[in-house]
This record gives sequence, C-alpha cells and structure tokens, in this order.
Amino acid sequence: MIRWRRGEVRRLLPSWPGVLLCSVSLSTDEANDEEEAPTCRALAYPDLVGTPEVGDSVLLNTGALDLGLGTGGYALVVALPDRLPPDHEGPGHLVKARYTPLQATVLGADEQGSPHHEILRSARGVDDMPVVVADLHSALPAVLAGIRSERPGTRVVNVMLDGGALPAAFSQVIGVLRENDLLAGCVTTGQAFGGDLEAVTVHSGLLAARHVLGAEIAVVCQGPGNLGTGTPWGFSGVACGEALNAAAVLGGRPVAALRVSEADPRPRHQGVSHHSLTAYGRVALAPSEVVVPDLPGIFGEHVRDQAWPLGERHTLVEVPVTGLEDEIRSLPVKVSTMGRGLEEDRAAFLSSAAAGRHAASLLRP
Repeated sequence: MIRWRRGEVRRLLPSWPGVLLCSVSLSTDEANDEEEAPTCRALAYPDLVGTPEVGDSVLLNTGALDLGLGTGGYALVVALPDRLPPDHEGPGHLVKARYTPLQATVLGADEQGSPHHEILRSARGVDDMPVVVADLHSALPAVLAGIRSERPGTRVVNVMLDGGALPAAFSQVIGVLRENDLLAGCVTTGQAFGGDLEAVTVHSGLLAARHVLGAEIAVVCQGPGNLGTGTPWGFSGVACGEALNAAAVLGGRPVAALRVSEADPRPRHQGVSHHSLTAYGRVALAPSEVVVPDLPGIFGEHVRDQAWPLGERHTLVEVPVTGLEDEIRSLPVKVSTMGRGLEEDRAAFLSSAAAGRHAASLLRP
C-alpha cells in the first residue's frame, strides 16, 4: 500500500505546466543518526496539493519510487501539511480518483453545469471521424507525425484513457505538442483528469473531442505508464479493444495501431506485441482497420505474418512507411518507448506513424 515519508523541500527543480518538481530531504528519522538525511526528487501537482516552496514540510508517497516502478524516479507530494492550499471554488461535481485521499472534483464536459451539456446531450455520434487507437502513450507523437505527413494542419485531439498516469499534467509530451500546434487538445476520461475537457467514459470523451474541440481525428491512448503482469489478460492495453468498439458504436472509423518492436527483449513483445493481438483479436468485437506497417526485410514479413490472424475480424491495411522516419525526427519532442528511442526501435514508431498516415487518408480532401 502507501509508503509514507516526511520531508522538507530543499530546492525547486525545472518543471513543466501543471507539475512542480523539487528536491526533498527526508526526515532524520528516515536516516541513520551518523548519516546525512537522504534526498529524493518529488513531484507535486499544484492544482491538487498547492505549490511547494523551499522550506515547506511535505508528506510523500514513495511506494512506486522505492519499488523502482515507472514514475520517472519521483516520490509524490501528498500534502503540504503546514500550508494547505485554498479551497477550490470552481464549478463541477464530477469526482475523479474517486474515494482515494486525493479525489478531485472537476467540471465534466457533459454534466448539467457545463456550457457543453446541450451539445453533448443531443450528440448521437462522431460523424465518421477517424479514431486511432494505440496501446502506449509513447505512440502519440509518432501517430501525429504520420497524420502530418499525409495532411498537415489536421485538427487532432487526444482522448486519454486511465490505464496509465491519471493526471494529464504528468505528460510533458502533450504540452509540447500543443505548443507546436500538433495537438488541438486533450480529453481525459474515466479516472484520468486534467485535460482540456473531462469525460466520464471513452464514449463521451470521443463525443467531446468531436463536437466541442472540433477534432477531425481523435487519437486514443492511455497516459504515460503502462500496467502489465506478463499474463495474457492482465495488462492495461486491453482497453484498446474497448476503445475500438466505442469508436464504432459512435459511427467513427476505428483505426488500430499495432504495438510493434524490433528491440524489446521480452518474447511476448517482439514483432507484434501480444497486447495488440489480444486487444484487437479478442476484445475488439467491432470491425476496424488494423494498420500493418510495410516494414522492410525479414522483420517486416514477420510482422505481417503475426498480424494476419487479425484479418478474420478486421480489415488489414498495409501502409508504406516511406518518409515517416524524417517526419518523426522533425517532431518537437524526442520519441521514446520503454526507454528506447528512434535509433533503438524504429519499428515501434514507424508502426504508430503508419496508423496516423492511414487515418489522415480517410478524411475527405
């Protein structure tokens, strides 16, 4: 469960919008008497806990940090017990991270107090909008590169699932992509929060992306981080299959991006990951377009062979990857997946970019 620690803010570190990083020295009772108090990097969400300052006492959750899990190497600031932030007086009664100590009240895009309530109450679908679904958050920049290669200026909105990080602010990628006009906005769904719009489900998130933010294409993926247990069904990417179903139910054009790797040391993720084969082959009941990147050589043939069984339920679309590597390199962010960059795992990013290229090709000129 939670591993609690007390500490004191010693130094503020370079941060990004919605997040404040600091260096914290742990209380002396956490150190040996003869040793200097240990320090760690801690991450605070000012909208939740207030803004830490040097000298502040902080309560920390160090569980994921102590276990070496994918939090970016941070402890998490739970509270500033001696300087609580003022009460939030804004509208909204949608509660996210429900019944946890840090549950947050936000304004849902479709709740009665929202200016978008009437639009979303009457919305019946997403008007044939292409919806790209990808397993990992790291796929998002590459998908956008693929869209830009085919149709620059396309209005794209990220619909963020709650299988990874719940606060959208944790993603530095979203902020940079927005600043560079590659992403028009983010809708956080389920227990995820902090997007431009908040939605209860992926269904209402897609409707909000289309009818409130004016998306021409939506890209659905979880936030940074990924939960997997090495079992056929115990991974957060199962939600990708459900997202394809949602896109189809709402009259969209579901486009599945394969999770591909030529460098992952784990056999279950080599070539086409079992995450994609399970989510798209078993969970996604609605026919979708599964993009198979036309990768060169024996590895490309291997990927096509692995994807072939998905054709029993879906339409397989082979998409050329010519020019996509240059598009990825021109992004304002450096792509990375599981600690590997473009040079280490080209196939991972080319596969995602190919899905974006295909989605853009579905739009009317």
